[in-house]
Amino acid sequence: MAKLDVKPTRMELLNLKKRVKGAVRGHKLLKDKQDGLMKTFMEIIQEAKSTRRTIEDKLSKAFKNFMQASAMMLPEMLESALLYPSAKVNLDVTTKNVMSCYIPYFKLEQEGDILNYGYAQTSNELDLALSAFQEVFPLMIKLAEIEKQAERLAEELETTRRRVNALEHKMIPDLKETVKFISMKLAENERAAVVSVMRIKAMIEEQAEQKA
Repeated sequence: MAKLDVKPTRMELLNLKKRVKGAVRGHKLLKDKQDGLMKTFMEIIQEAKSTRRTIEDKLSKAFKNFMQASAMMLPEMLESALLYPSAKVNLDVTTKNVMSCYIPYFKLEQEGDILNYGYAQTSNELDLALSAFQEVFPLMIKLAEIEKQAERLAEELETTRRRVNALEHKMIPDLKETVKFISMKLAENERAAVVSVMRIKAMIEEQAEQKA
């Protein structure tokens, strides 16, 4: 704790007491925000883990089928089948305010079919692989959205945590220490003034007795 460099006056004491109240109120609000951000962050992390497991499982099966197709088909036929894809995607990004933190939301639109080749010289494994890739792609976009949300929330959470700590361990203790110092200083001045008045009164009474 460190005392602030202010004049020990009653006006300053009143101002500091108001600042203490405001700091305590702000600390409570930030603490509530921190708790809310942490809850949302943990929910998103759990969703990210679940989505990632699903994606890894689907991609594993898709790559397995693709490797089988690569082994069964001639390289030039495989390249020809994948050369001119007709599927198109469009990604729209919006943001939402969550406790003063703007987190992104992705909206994916897909058009066309990834299977745009003739079936005569391609294998069923290739069909299965490409269909699986097309199916897992929205999940990958969803995972990217979730992880970006988690990143933004983590940044806001860290900023909020630093502010809470600054108020809790620095600003509020310093303000309270200064209020205590000024209160003691004013009380000391009041006692000194009373003693001074009593001395003056005693001197006046002594002079009055001497004249009498």
